[in-house]
Amino acid sequence: QVELVESGGGLVQAGGSLRLSCAASRSIFNINARGWYRQAPGKQRELVAAFTSGGGTNYVDSVKGRFTISRDNAKKTVYLQMNSLKSEDTAVYYCNYRMASGYNYWGQGTQVTVSS
Repeated sequence: QVELVESGGGLVQAGGSLRLSCAASRSIFNINARGWYRQAPGKQRELVAAFTSGGGTNYVDSVKGRFTISRDNAKKTVYLQMNSLKSEDTAVYYCNYRMASGYNYWGQGTQVTVSS
């Protein structure tokens, strides 16, 4: 079993920045994709940013140019740098690892609140 632990959420003013971290409890192989999702109240969970199986990155249009996903394989950690935050970025952010088998690991979620 793998545990994904997120950190870095909080309250920030519009225009500010936060960096989220997602640390895996152990090394994982056969990963198809890993990234970040978010879910705002009353809305469906959506993909924010992810590393794809081909080695590229994928971002939802609303965060392009503002958010950057990165990783440190030695630390088994994926990051999400969020700049120029907007009130519409307010949500619970979840780390996700999707395995080649199709199985998904999820973190517990971290709250990001952007005040206008």
